[in-house]
Amino acid sequence: MRIAIINDTHFGVKNGSDIYLKYAEKFYDNIFFPYLLKNNIKDIIHLGDYFEHRKYVNYKVLKRNHDMFISKLYDYDIHMDIIPGNHCVYYKNTNKLNSLTQILEKYNDRIRIHMDPTVNSYDGLNIGLLPWICEENRDASMEFVKNSSASILMGHLELGGFKYMANANIQSHGMDKSVFDRYEAVYSGHYHTKSSQGNVTYLGTQYELTWSDADDPKYFHILDTESREIEAVRNPYTLFQKLYYDEDKVADFTPSSIKDTYIKIIVTNKKDLYKFDKYVEALYDCNPYEIKIIENFDDYNGENVEDTDVKVDDTATLLNTYIDAIETPLDQDTLKKMMQELLIEAQTIDTI
Repeated sequence: MRIAIINDTHFGVKNGSDIYLKYAEKFYDNIFFPYLLKNNIKDIIHLGDYFEHRKYVNYKVLKRNHDMFISKLYDYDIHMDIIPGNHCVYYKNTNKLNSLTQILEKYNDRIRIHMDPTVNSYDGLNIGLLPWICEENRDASMEFVKNSSASILMGHLELGGFKYMANANIQSHGMDKSVFDRYEAVYSGHYHTKSSQGNVTYLGTQYELTWSDADDPKYFHILDTESREIEAVRNPYTLFQKLYYDEDKVADFTPSSIKDTYIKIIVTNKKDLYKFDKYVEALYDCNPYEIKIIENFDDYNGENVEDTDVKVDDTATLLNTYIDAIETPLDQDTLKKMMQELLIEAQTIDTI
């Protein structure tokens, strides 16, 4: 038996932006569901953060989500097990009020919502499903982790020492992963870049959601219950692209690779302004959503500024570096975590 695993779908990101909905729809229509049909896969496990917003979901997002995802479960006779992530729940100390039971419960003949830790058997393989751990369910969750009969655990975990996002050079803070050493494998949502340490693997998002996902390969995953091996299936579609401009090198791109994407041009060598303008004009002819130009101003750096490792387009790194440099009686790791959470929240809000 083969099971598809997805997580952190964040339907409704960027306030329900049509651009992001179209991008997600392209993935489900052309990549995800065709793969499931071709390989006769009838079960999905979703590891939380189904919708983007914790406190509301707008009508447009609900309609588009139904058309691109839920209706396909009925069309193709597919069932899905799902646990809540932190974006699914209204309050931070309890999971009781959440978007899954409020919105997806009516599809209970196709979607099974697991609000409590549980062990499901998939063709004889016991898999533990662990919802988002909060103040209210912490003791019960830890008891489940210690004593469950599962060989493999799946959850929406906040563990320390992993990266939040590929281009944010900040390590996460949370539970020690050694708590899960008794399991053969642990697969989790929550952090948006794929990474592994020991038996724990964060699967990352299936598609790009912010600039921090640029150049970070995105996958959905297939678990074989017999071999217990997990296969990563690449999503070929990108939304964010960084192009490095050096006028001494041939700038090679195709219109199809630029269309419907956000572009950042990182200028490394520009002398001929006319040549650069023609390059930018050619990019605009390919119909991107947006082009931003980032210049390198090394000539204007102060003598006392040590910036050899600073990337001007990496806000998270700049915040982290700043906190390290200031004198404060406050715990710097806590400050970094708070700033990271604010940055992630800010990236999901459209500029008015």
